[in-house]
Amino acid sequence: MNKYVVFFSLLCFSGAAQQASLITKIESQMDYALRESSRVASRNSDKVSPRTVRNDSLILVASKDWCSGFFPGGLWYLYELTGNKKWAAQAENYTLPLEKEKMNAGTHDMGFKMFTSFGNGLRLTNNSTYRDILIQSARTNIKRFNPNTGVIRSWDHSRDKWANPVIIDNMMNLELLFWAFKETKDSAFYKVAVSHANTTMKNHFRPDFSSYHVLDYDVQTGAVVKKNTHQGYAHASAWARGQAWALYGYAVCYRETGKKEYLKLAENIAQYILNHPRLPSDLVPYWDFDDPKIPHVPRDASAAAITASALYELANLQPYKKNYYQGFADKILASLSSTDYLAPVASSSHGFLLNHSTGGLPNGFEIDAPIVYADYYFLEALVRQKNKK
Repeated sequence: MNKYVVFFSLLCFSGAAQQASLITKIESQMDYALRESSRVASRNSDKVSPRTVRNDSLILVASKDWCSGFFPGGLWYLYELTGNKKWAAQAENYTLPLEKEKMNAGTHDMGFKMFTSFGNGLRLTNNSTYRDILIQSARTNIKRFNPNTGVIRSWDHSRDKWANPVIIDNMMNLELLFWAFKETKDSAFYKVAVSHANTTMKNHFRPDFSSYHVLDYDVQTGAVVKKNTHQGYAHASAWARGQAWALYGYAVCYRETGKKEYLKLAENIAQYILNHPRLPSDLVPYWDFDDPKIPHVPRDASAAAITASALYELANLQPYKKNYYQGFADKILASLSSTDYLAPVASSSHGFLLNHSTGGLPNGFEIDAPIVYADYYFLEALVRQKNKK
């Protein structure tokens, strides 16, 4: 019996105790992360949040980085898991430095930065200041919407390659817009989010329901000009984290709109991932499903964590398949919680929770490394597992 099966058996028979033990270890890791972040930040005053480890050194990023919200968001989830106000205080300390980003129209990543941090803070504290910051963040975000293309522009860089790039990751920023619509009743937020979701659904997916990474649109006609990748193996390959973003994004779109086509797409994406012949038995995917060197390539624990969290959400949205989706999500969490992926409480981990994520292999960064968004979605999945019905 392999280590994965043993751990999953323990999880089934002593779920509450097992999760409590895991959370105790996570708290130790996060304590270490706070100390390490403080140490590094003392030499880099503009750096606010951990992102990864490079050459055995902790890398912090400024508030403008798309990953800046994940560490405070993880602290908010740890507060939710434990009820310990210590974590709420630390979460606030790391959340507040991001406030200035509410006016940053040079990025599409408002959801990643602001909803993970201020959004979770608002949900858990009902702090009205957080609400105002989030509404302004949403107003800033929709400035990037082009009515000709029907989508929110993603990157401003690489203008020599793309005129109006849209990445599948951008689906993750729509939740902020749906929330802002419910809070303000301003239909502009809803219309932009639905337009982006519909246009992406129409153009980003192949017949097998895998997704391209980057599409480029003609800014005047809205026609699709290119179908590319930036972080996957090839333009026509299935980059693992991109498939996870797509699954999560359309599950949220169905939850917020009730549109059946979004649920159907989310379920088809889930089937693509879960039934893929190159998905390993522990359900932690290789960084790209189509890398010809599989199995001798890196895994992506971040893609697994995002998928697990999305599957818990999908289980709530599709009650007739609740056990099916929760079962797969539980198995993924069991794998990530095993010694194969869970980082040791040691200086080499710098406080990160998970090892073996892959950020941008073709570009030579964050390869088989701890990455903060893997930890964030791992914690979110643990919260959803704890709260599952």
